[in-house]
Amino acid sequence: MTGIVIIGAGQAGASLAAKLRALGYDGVLTLIGEETDAPYQRPPLSKQYLMGEMELERLYLRADSFYDEQKIALRLGKPVTAIDLAAQTLTVGGEALSYDRLALTTGATPRTLPADIGGMLDGVYTVRRLADIDAMQHEFRKGARLLVIGGGYIGLEAAAVAAKLGLKVTLVEAAPRILGRVACEETAAYFRDLHASHGVEIREGVGLKQLKGEARVTGAELSDGTSLAVDFAIVGVGIRPETALAEAAGLEIDTGICCDVQGRTSDPHVWAAGDCASFPGPAGRMRLESVGNAIDMGELVAENMLGAAKAYVAKPWFWSDQYDVKLQIAGLGAGADRIVQRADGAGMSHWYFAGDRLLAVDAMNDPRAYMVAKRLIEAGRSPAPEVVADPATDLKALLKA
Repeated sequence: MTGIVIIGAGQAGASLAAKLRALGYDGVLTLIGEETDAPYQRPPLSKQYLMGEMELERLYLRADSFYDEQKIALRLGKPVTAIDLAAQTLTVGGEALSYDRLALTTGATPRTLPADIGGMLDGVYTVRRLADIDAMQHEFRKGARLLVIGGGYIGLEAAAVAAKLGLKVTLVEAAPRILGRVACEETAAYFRDLHASHGVEIREGVGLKQLKGEARVTGAELSDGTSLAVDFAIVGVGIRPETALAEAAGLEIDTGICCDVQGRTSDPHVWAAGDCASFPGPAGRMRLESVGNAIDMGELVAENMLGAAKAYVAKPWFWSDQYDVKLQIAGLGAGADRIVQRADGAGMSHWYFAGDRLLAVDAMNDPRAYMVAKRLIEAGRSPAPEVVADPATDLKALLKA
């Protein structure tokens, strides 16, 4: 029996499946996940769940009954091993499954350390899946020595949790500064100071040369020649889109699974959405790694699989929680040539401009700045940088100007 099959039971896949039913699709609908767990939220894994502040049940996107009620067949715990585009079939658990239309929401995989520098030692972890957090949670003992490798948001969030739990944390970033690819120097400085105030040692421009240990990690040698005693390590050096299945099937790959503006791949019966999908943007092909993109693109692809023929216009937004600071980001800051800083009580925001055009904002404990900037960016409107910088400016008034 054919129908729509979705490969990848993360945020994008779950959103796509739910939207298909909401739009009235009443055919066979199958959602396949490699993990044994039903679709769940990933962002809390490195925050509330790792801290022990969120129970497992609260992670799940939907109650189990939802999938039964909506007649969404969940096939969990077995990966899809092959797709035959010509026959419109896929192989999962040794069984061939046919489809009329196929959606790939395969997500992304953490980059790992090479085995020859200790990447396979026990006590070396990545942060992506529920099983990753469950495997490392017992390591978070007060006084334990943690090495975090990578100064992006995942690494900084893990460092914040560890510091709050009383661990001794060293974070190394091989690039000249933390958040080098994703935030301005001003935002990096804000979080550098925040972590320092909680006892985290951040070493920038210092990479990992070798993890030490026989079967389990016990130490690390860094690129500056120094050595550290280490009880465990967390690797946060980025992710790569999960494209192997699509590539083996013969689909076009370009920094991700190549899609058109509607989310359709190089095969007319196959679509893609979420972290794995590469789609046309204003400055060329782009790929977004965020919950917002997974939801928005997943839902739009659902519409287009049913014939809507809508173009996807990304509205980038992100967030990070570290200690008592909530960072909210709207837009993409690449290409900015000026950063305007604005303080608002206990909050702080950094506004990215290219000339006089507003590109993005980083708002730290400043939800008003985030909300206003997000609406301005999405409307294509740009207040004068001097007006934003003026503490007397009422931000909400900018929406009416």
